[in-house]
Amino acid sequence: MALTDLWFVLIAVLWGGYLVLDGFDLGVGMLLGLARSDAERRVMINTIGPVWDGNEVWLLVAGGATFAAFPMWYATMFSGFFLALLLLLVALIVRGVSFEYRGKIDDEAWRRRWDIAIGISSAAAALLLGVALANVVRGVPINADQQYTGTLFTLLNPYALLGGLMTLSVFALHGALFIALKTDGEIRHRAHGAALRIGIAAVVFAASFLLWTQLSYGAGWTWVSLVVAALALVGSLFATLRGREGWAFLGTSIAILGAVTTMFGALYPNVLPSTTNPAWSLTVTNASSSHYTLTIMTWVAVIFTPLVLLYQGWTYWVFRRRISVDQMPPYEALPREPVDATR
Repeated sequence: MALTDLWFVLIAVLWGGYLVLDGFDLGVGMLLGLARSDAERRVMINTIGPVWDGNEVWLLVAGGATFAAFPMWYATMFSGFFLALLLLLVALIVRGVSFEYRGKIDDEAWRRRWDIAIGISSAAAALLLGVALANVVRGVPINADQQYTGTLFTLLNPYALLGGLMTLSVFALHGALFIALKTDGEIRHRAHGAALRIGIAAVVFAASFLLWTQLSYGAGWTWVSLVVAALALVGSLFATLRGREGWAFLGTSIAILGAVTTMFGALYPNVLPSTTNPAWSLTVTNASSSHYTLTIMTWVAVIFTPLVLLYQGWTYWVFRRRISVDQMPPYEALPREPVDATR
């Protein structure tokens, strides 16, 4: 396998890891409305509290790997998708700030506003991720100089919007199952019911989008990943009906990985197709860095990737147990006035 092909696969793996891990984070944020008290919202936030920022590192690494391995892909995509990616960045920033600021003042209205911000920003990020990835698979207007020639509204086509609805619904299902897996008591039962309701929409949107992808852009072998994704998603619903949250969560994880495999399989050997003229498309060959750069990157990945995976796996192991409202300590906000350390 050529290094250009290897790094295309590795970038697909990074995106798959990010969508699985941050997918349930975004889903939990979208579903804060399931909580009927501040204590229950704290339980939901605490299920992802130790891991959500680490999960987002996968997005940074995917972007960094794209920049280093395929600089022309990175340049054309980020310049063409500038407004869409800016909105995504704003949504992720608002979400992170909301997690940190909601507990700074002991006031119900203050916390409620930040909780609403978490829900809206999580939903916006989930939708925009699907829209962006779908446009990469579908292709965008690119001229002979490898410059994007469309507008923001070019990205809002039916195929991309369906991709956004797929990620929105699947992440909501993924998050509901994670809440059911990580909590106990009434909130667990509510999350279980929400997963069954959301699951129907997730199956419809995912099946429609992946079938459209396969029929329009797919390769022969990507039928396999599409079927795996569909069976995993349906199996997740059956596991949910039987109260097997762990198997259900595994099902949505496999479904997301199957969807990513289908999309990147449909994309290859392009990295950003041109809808203006196929000859102007960016490919793994004409958009890549030098062989020397890719060689160094490969050795860095071989050395450091296992260390990162071990650390993140250890984090999940440490915080593996269920939590409930009964385990929430009394709420204590930070002092409104700075403390005089000289006293």
